[in-house]
Amino acid sequence: MQARHRAFGLLLLLGGLAACGPIPVDRAERSCLRDAELAGRPRGEVAIGAIGGGSGGTRAAGRVELEISSDYILGRDPSDVFNRCVLRKSGQMPTRVLADQPGWRG
Repeated sequence: MQARHRAFGLLLLLGGLAACGPIPVDRAERSCLRDAELAGRPRGEVAIGAIGGGSGGTRAAGRVELEISSDYILGRDPSDVFNRCVLRKSGQMPTRVLADQPGWRG
């Protein structure tokens, strides 16, 4: 019985380690575009509106969202951020430079 539990535990450990392995370079490139975009500039959204309150009239409502990466704060080059991200995730350098990536709006 104990051996069966050990074998099951080993299988779970190996399965978890396999999930941490490298991903294909094309998938890493798509995934790392966001990191590169955030290194170039913060992203944000502002929403302002009015809410009707029946006899109480209307009132203003708003929301502000701002996403800033540490790469942006540290002034890192988006191309370098992209290259390091792809290398970390896939174990390979990108097949195309950041400027040639589909979807890059630098």
